[in-house]
Amino acid sequence: MGYHTFDVERAETLETAGRRYRFLSAEELLWALSLSPDDTVADLGSGTGFFTDDVAPHADHVYAVDVQAEMHEYYREKGVPETVDLVTSNVSDLPLEDGAVDAAFSTMTYHEFASDEALAEIRRVLRSGGRLVVDWTATGTGADGPPLEERYSADEAAAALRTAGFDVEHEAVRPETFLLIARLE
Repeated sequence: MGYHTFDVERAETLETAGRRYRFLSAEELLWALSLSPDDTVADLGSGTGFFTDDVAPHADHVYAVDVQAEMHEYYREKGVPETVDLVTSNVSDLPLEDGAVDAAFSTMTYHEFASDEALAEIRRVLRSGGRLVVDWTATGTGADGPPLEERYSADEAAAALRTAGFDVEHEAVRPETFLLIARLE
């Protein structure tokens, strides 16, 4: 399961606010992150920077992490905020210092990197604080997003987070996505 990446040729579709906010609003993302103005955040699977742009004004620094350099090229053309650093990397091998970030989030990308190694790496780079996961749910219809067989259920993701040493504080399941908020134990 997993390791599906979004087709870069369709990157412009990731910028459609009506479509993206249907699954997660900027307000809900910011509520879940509960940021302070001096926080450093990692957007894991940042793609075109759609949600990175929502978070950047509320944090001191954001690492926009994506495995596809072409997504960063698209983001550069769109315009990257000064407080955002583009990081081309797999989540399982983040080029960040231990404890470098106060919070991390994944919007509709957990299925692309879900592994014990990736969760251990996220744990390594996090200071005490939160981790947010929003993803396509395996219990969805499959009308949007990746194929159902590439998705995880909220229960599967929560179990993986707990095994990796996180405390899941909030879980909500929607028709196509789930929202999990977890903190380091």
